[in-house]
Amino acid sequence: MKITLLFRSNRARFALNINRQKLMILLLASCGLFLISSRSTTSPQEDIARIQNAQAGFQQQAKEVAGLKGETEQKLTGMLLKLADMQSQIQRLDALGSRLVEQANLNPEEFSFNQEPSIGGPFDSSDVDYKAQDELLVKMENMLDQIRDKSVQLNALESIMLSHHIEEQSRLEGKPINSGWLSSYYGVRKDPFSGLPTMHKGLDFAGKEGEPVKATGAGIVTWAGSRYGYGELVEIDHGQGLTTRYGHNKKLNVKIGDVVTKGQDIAVMGNTGRSTGAHVHYEVLRKGKQQDPLPYVYRKKS
Repeated sequence: MKITLLFRSNRARFALNINRQKLMILLLASCGLFLISSRSTTSPQEDIARIQNAQAGFQQQAKEVAGLKGETEQKLTGMLLKLADMQSQIQRLDALGSRLVEQANLNPEEFSFNQEPSIGGPFDSSDVDYKAQDELLVKMENMLDQIRDKSVQLNALESIMLSHHIEEQSRLEGKPINSGWLSSYYGVRKDPFSGLPTMHKGLDFAGKEGEPVKATGAGIVTWAGSRYGYGELVEIDHGQGLTTRYGHNKKLNVKIGDVVTKGQDIAVMGNTGRSTGAHVHYEVLRKGKQQDPLPYVYRKKS
């Protein structure tokens, strides 16, 4: 068998004769090329390696997800415990607030610590998306609202209690000494130096030199130093037009501008100024005019 391939063009012309043997060789070569070209570029071992790598990646991701799940559960448990602690703190605040309201003799309806606060105001539904809120977050937000509300109430109650405390502390009462005796009263008496009748505008409390002199009420020191006749003098403004003076001291424990409390040691008893012995000259002034201090000394405690 013989095949002739004829090729003709305008410039050239040739013929190719192919016998059976050459044809078989050409066919075998074509099949070999086809098989080689159709074969995959990757081996089975490479495919297995890729699968194993993918499996390892999935296993690592599974471990990370499991770890994240455990961490989330742990945090959630901690949040629940924190919420329980916050709830107990709120209950303690309720109990404290109610007790303070009772002690201050206030209207319990104005400080209702055991009830939900009555509040109001315009509402815009676009501000809150309840469907998107988690139940736990809602509980936390409600609890924070309760804490904020009770904090405001406690601050108001503290201000009221502090005001009552200031009024109680600034109330003049008692003696300016811890030990000693009343040696001279308010009113006209014979002057110990001239022997002439003179108005004594205070009370004298005699005692031992070095004994403490104490404030009879809370206030602000407006004088601390020497003054003619008084010797070493302390003057305290108690508000509401009331002022007290403590004269003839040996030493002063305060200075001008100091805030003192009732019963605080403000000086040491002495014999300075126009004095015949260790004592405290105690004056009470209302709007700048001396008053008889005796009613304040023996005033009934509130």
